[in-house]
Amino acid sequence: MTMSERDRSILRHIISYCEDIEKANERFGNSLEAFKADKDYRNSCAMCILQIGELGGHLSPEFRAAHREMPWDEIRGMRNVMAHAYGSISVQTTWETIEQDIPLLREFCDRVLAE
Repeated sequence: MTMSERDRSILRHIISYCEDIEKANERFGNSLEAFKADKDYRNSCAMCILQIGELGGHLSPEFRAAHREMPWDEIRGMRNVMAHAYGSISVQTTWETIEQDIPLLREFCDRVLAE
């Protein structure tokens, strides 16, 4: 499957938000304790997660179907939680997303763009 330029652009934007999360981790100390203690750290990462979910929802149906190894519905769902229920999401869940899911998403985007 040939990837559209629009999908390529979206993946580059997703990478940019993953990088923003990485930079926030470096700036604030990359620890759960720092994340819990600093509202700016949490808000910064939450905004990036929200944007990633929004962008993921704009990938073409063909791209998402060709790359079912990524949980596109869950990525979009996390965006909805960040946008509509941010006050009720657990800090631990957000932290796990940052530490586990964002690096995997970044690796996926880098790999697909390099192909």
